[in-house]
Order: sequence, then structure tokens, then C-alpha cells
Amino acid sequence: MHDYHKNPAAIGALRPEQYYVTQQSGTERPFTGEYLDNHEPGIYVDVVSGEPLFASVDKFDSGTGWPSFTKPVDGDNIVEKSDHSHLMVRTEVRSRHGDSHLGHVFTDGPRSEGGLRYCINSAALRFINRDDLEAEGYGHYLSLFETANNSAEKIDSELTEPQR
Repeated sequence: MHDYHKNPAAIGALRPEQYYVTQQSGTERPFTGEYLDNHEPGIYVDVVSGEPLFASVDKFDSGTGWPSFTKPVDGDNIVEKSDHSHLMVRTEVRSRHGDSHLGHVFTDGPRSEGGLRYCINSAALRFINRDDLEAEGYGHYLSLFETANNSAEKIDSELTEPQR
């Protein structure tokens, strides 16, 4: 098991926008985030603690300008808090061990996937490609992509089989 924690060295290495988002509960400008259009298979971890947060198999295009996910990859690594800033009531999403501000969760996500939309700042995340999971110590998440690959292969084979 990993020992995820708020890492002072990682905080010191953050770029200004990453610090603003994760440590000062800021928000990056919409449509500017590094991972908005990332379609590679892999997981997203907290840039401060490394704790696994979201998987590409749960990512969808919400059209809002931020990476959006239907669920966390490990709900134990997420904390939800009431946020009354900006004259709104929202639910803030933070990493449990790193205490990084990640974004917010809303109830307007895809109904077929549970109806939630985790709207997350790219600046709070580090992406680990599926091919690097084992080397980076996240090999137990590889099974997420085997299931996704098998489903995609089955659909592809159904589309290419001759009709009788």
C-alpha cells in the first residue's frame, strides 16, 4: 500500500497555476487545461500526493472547459466539502491525503453513468499513461483498461462481422 501525503517537496515544485489551484482553491481558466483533450488511456493522480483520483475510462467531454469524470477511481482518495464561495452553493472536491483542491462535483453528468460530473482542474492532476502504470507503482489499476479494451474489441468485432 502507498503512503500518500501532502508532500512539501512536491508543493515547492508546483508551477504558479498548480499552486494557485491546489493550495489556494483556485480555478484554471476554462478550455486552457493540459488534460482537457487528453484521450490517452491512463489514470490521473494528485499532483501533490500522487494518490490515484480518476481514470481515463471514466472521462467524458462535458463541454464545460474542464476535464470531467463520472466517478473517482478510488472514492477513498476523495473528500467532498460544501463550498459557498462566489455566491453559489457547490460541492468542492479535494484529495484526501494531499488536501489539494481539485474542482467540484455536479449532478448534471451522464445519467447512464450515475449522473455525476466531477469537474476537475488539469493543474491539480498528473497523468500516468496506461503503459507506465506498472513502472510508476500503479500496476493494480491496469485491470481497468483490460475491461475497457475487451469491451471495445467486442464492439469492434460485432461491427466487422458479416451480417447473416
